[in-house]
Amino acid sequence: MAAVRPLTRAGAVVLAVLLLAACSGTSDVRRFLADTYQPERSDGDTLTYSSDDPVGTTVTRIVEREQPAARQADGGAEYLRYDDDIVTVSASPGGSTIRIEDLDDGYRGGAFIFLGPGFNPGSPAGGLGGGGGPGDVK
Repeated sequence: MAAVRPLTRAGAVVLAVLLLAACSGTSDVRRFLADTYQPERSDGDTLTYSSDDPVGTTVTRIVEREQPAARQADGGAEYLRYDDDIVTVSASPGGSTIRIEDLDDGYRGGAFIFLGPGFNPGSPAGGLGGGGGPGDVK
């Protein structure tokens, strides 16, 4: 059995750089959308793509590739919540529109609360956790 040698300083630096690169990369769902669909526009962390397929087919294809943490339909649109993104697929002439936005852009402020469980804000500012409020015992 071979003895385990401790990392050298250079080895530790290389390992740290590799770990940081792996953790800070593009999410898998963002990468999949960019590789699969036609880009339409971008605005900061929000990207819009087009698909020639209807909403149901497009959503099925996305979900088969990248399983969301939550999924909900509302008014003909499908919403998929991932760890760091919300994907909205809605009907458009000749297919569907796919919009992906960072959770920080609207989710944490409650923009998707109407979709129910799995889409409620998770921050204490959204009403979960401590902080006191009307009716709390002081």
